[in-house]
Amino acid sequence: MPQSEYDLVIIGSGLAGYTLAREFRKLDTTARLLIISRDDGVFYSKPMLSNALAGNKTPDQLVMKPVEKMREELAADIWLETDITSIDSQAHQLVSSQGEVKYGQLVLGLGAAPRQLPLQGEAADQVISVNDLTAYRTFRQQLEGKQQITVIGPGLVGCEFANDLLRSGHQVQVVGPDSYPLSLLLPEAIGQRMQKVLAEKGFEWYLARTVDRIDRQDGGLKLTLSDATELQSDFVLSAAGLVPNIELAQAAGLKVNRGIEVDRRLATSAPDIYALGDCAEVDGLWLPYVMPIMNAARALAKTLASEPTDLVYPPMPVVVKTPDFPLVISPPPKAAGDGQWQIESDDSGLRALFVGTDERLLGFVLTEEKVKEKQSLTKQLPNVLDSAPSP
Repeated sequence: MPQSEYDLVIIGSGLAGYTLAREFRKLDTTARLLIISRDDGVFYSKPMLSNALAGNKTPDQLVMKPVEKMREELAADIWLETDITSIDSQAHQLVSSQGEVKYGQLVLGLGAAPRQLPLQGEAADQVISVNDLTAYRTFRQQLEGKQQITVIGPGLVGCEFANDLLRSGHQVQVVGPDSYPLSLLLPEAIGQRMQKVLAEKGFEWYLARTVDRIDRQDGGLKLTLSDATELQSDFVLSAAGLVPNIELAQAAGLKVNRGIEVDRRLATSAPDIYALGDCAEVDGLWLPYVMPIMNAARALAKTLASEPTDLVYPPMPVVVKTPDFPLVISPPPKAAGDGQWQIESDDSGLRALFVGTDERLLGFVLTEEKVKEKQSLTKQLPNVLDSAPSP
């Protein structure tokens, strides 16, 4: 088996891997760089997947740069459709389907996989999840000619896809165990308003229940819910959350929890191995959003280029892509301690402020016209994660 040697190897060609490579090249133009991709290596905006239908964007139109352009811009070797078999952290070596690789520094940008639901029924295998461009192509192909769509999962991604499907002319029903949408991120009063407004726009909600079975019926699908409700559907999309890809790291003996455990310099428990993006748990925080990735990539690039840098997460509000219910969320940090939501409502929307016991603003949620206050409120928030205290 051939062996290659690189100063830096990045596993993963998603937003995390490519952003890190770009930031690293700004600081080091000569290091031998290898990016290993499990797919075709094109660069695209993953957040665009959940709102491309209504914008009439085809999968090809979502591609921002082909892999040839990425190779040129990053002065990097990029291996495509390549599987990693194992990592030997002591020997600084990994084994892939294209050969053995010796590395000076290794970065795991392994992403996360859609959560698999324990569905029963003869058509359970008809459910599709969309977490990358390849899956999105399949989604678009199979969606052709379908009208009644069921989305499993009333979380952020599920609601975004459902709103996009609705705006592109489909009938949409949303099923999930939560008592209101985005229950992990929103105060109940705002979740209930979101549910009401989107119902008026055309959402059919089936909440506080799960899908037990999916069977074929009359050329379509029959869903049996946990309360025995039966739904007819032409197509089922699962958006039931993500599970960080930790198996490779775990097999290599790295410490893992929900994600791959890293410190504030993105370092894992093994020397010269780092992780970032949806696979990484930074000092106990797992934040599968764009802004945490961008901040982590900039900090890690400096560390890899011999300028050790602690990651700092500034306030990072999340703009939810549900145009029929504009929504911005900045959850209070887990370390914020005690506090309470203060909710104000008028004809222009809701404003929810999470205020600590010391009266400091720690988080907020804005809906409808209130989203215009995002910038002014963000300036008042503390950092989500500060640099590590000096030893």
